[in-house]
Amino acid sequence: MPELPPVVAPDDPVVSTGRIADVRWYLDGRDGHAAYLAGHVPGAVWVDLDAVLAGPPTEADGRHPLPAPEAFAAALGALGFGDGTPVFAYDDAGGGYAARLVWLLRRIGAPAALLDGGLAAWPGPLATGAESLPPASREAVPWPSEVLRDADAVADALRTGSAVVLDARAADRYSGATVLPSDVRSGHIPGARNAPWAGNLTEDGRFHAPEVLREKFRAAGVGPGSDVIVYCGSGVTACHDLLALERAGLTRAALYPGSWSAWSADLGRAVATSTGPREGE
Repeated sequence: MPELPPVVAPDDPVVSTGRIADVRWYLDGRDGHAAYLAGHVPGAVWVDLDAVLAGPPTEADGRHPLPAPEAFAAALGALGFGDGTPVFAYDDAGGGYAARLVWLLRRIGAPAALLDGGLAAWPGPLATGAESLPPASREAVPWPSEVLRDADAVADALRTGSAVVLDARAADRYSGATVLPSDVRSGHIPGARNAPWAGNLTEDGRFHAPEVLREKFRAAGVGPGSDVIVYCGSGVTACHDLLALERAGLTRAALYPGSWSAWSADLGRAVATSTGPREGE
């Protein structure tokens, strides 16, 4: 496990020892790169979530399947993020998208952390325009199977009760009240409990203290010895819950990368809707 905690303050001196990644991405279609050019943390390099942190979308694997390890390593090396160099990532959405980069790196043993509070918490002036780093060497590392689950494993965990399954999406998407045009069906995986990733944050956009996060997840049925599987819309913001679980000391957690985009597209899979209390409450 990397020595860095999953979340660090932007003014922590350790930030100066690594590279900074701007992972702005917008569900509504706005241009993350344009936002980066208009103002970013000095020295930060923009990381394209779709091109670097995901493979090509498919119906079976969802909108943001994990990138091939070789492609991930090559893309990060081209950006200047070499082996052993800490990576500190941020966005302007509480870390909901930057968490994908941080979680992926931490799971392959690479030092990485979110900048707590994101762009808004940066203590100094911002830079404009594009920045780049010299290419760096980076070795491809396979994704560890123990932190990943497919749809069959999710269904089996729910059938046997061997793991708590958490849905990291907002309550209106979990309930089925809101559906994205890209989703085949609305609702959630039957038996999954809602633990919105935004609930990991305080009103000023910083992570809650570990004890507060432990209580949040306890209310969703996660105890100290629980196995947990987390999903979201396409396996991105679920990583925010996974980092929050790690911050809370709850480390037996895995990602379902296909998430709702893959589950809902498989018409053989059951779905549930709910406008009442969240499952598990």
